[in-house]
Amino acid sequence: MFFSSDAIKIYFCSRPTDMRMSFNGLYGTAKSFMGHDPMSGALFVFRNKRGNRLKILLWDRNGFVIWYKLLPKGTFRFPSTISGNSIDVDYGTLMMILEGIDLKTARRQKRFQYRKTPPKLTPTLTPEPS
Repeated sequence: MFFSSDAIKIYFCSRPTDMRMSFNGLYGTAKSFMGHDPMSGALFVFRNKRGNRLKILLWDRNGFVIWYKLLPKGTFRFPSTISGNSIDVDYGTLMMILEGIDLKTARRQKRFQYRKTPPKLTPTLTPEPS
């Protein structure tokens, strides 16, 4: 994959998308329906009604890129959402969906996660020696 960073934002469109859409249509859907800036460098993931086609829209420094995958057999299973027009996922979830792993039956084992923000330190007052 050409987008292999854990730091990148990934948004799934919560409704099926017409796969005849190209750059302008996907840009408009990401901006108006999903409510995100398509030029932010985030990945915008769209699927068709049957779930066997998937497009990813990405702004790459000086232009848009569309990555398109068609499954001859099987479907992509998106995470379910209760409300909202987009679903935020991490890189690992995207890779599981692309590999055909059902998210409902998959279990993640506990792993260490590095905190990007250092913990807040509370100053301690020590009495001065007299």
